[in-house]
Amino acid sequence: MAATTSASSQQTTLEIIAFHLGNQQFCIKTTSIREIRGWAAATPLPHAPPHVLGVMNLRGSVIPVIDLAAKLAVPNAVDTSRSAIVVVEVGQGVLGLVVDQVSDILSIGTDRIQPVPDFAASFDPAFSYGIIPHEHSMVCFLNLDHMFASLDETANAA
Repeated sequence: MAATTSASSQQTTLEIIAFHLGNQQFCIKTTSIREIRGWAAATPLPHAPPHVLGVMNLRGSVIPVIDLAAKLAVPNAVDTSRSAIVVVEVGQGVLGLVVDQVSDILSIGTDRIQPVPDFAASFDPAFSYGIIPHEHSMVCFLNLDHMFASLDETANAA
């Protein structure tokens, strides 16, 4: 039997960090992460969108803190004692993402990322790079640049 060559020789590997929001698992690229902090309350801002918890002081810089579960319209855990704030760089900005629990740092081949089905006009599949089947579950690979594109537009307008 002849050996088969596959596209895997051209495969690249990504480092991702996985976290939970409620019972669902999501991930983002580690290259966008500045640090992971324990839970700390944010200072609320008047008239902020519902997914914006407020702002926090990150070593002298004021950054927005986002309830990622609310942004994605998924249920989150009630207990915040295990919650974390993942500080990320998105475009020109920095923001904190509140997640229920950071679970893993994984190396995955890009060939494992499967496209998100486009099933409804009101659904924006661009929020995700794709879905990664992992062990007995699936991990949604978030596209932070698309999710927070308005943050970059605001920074460029300033």
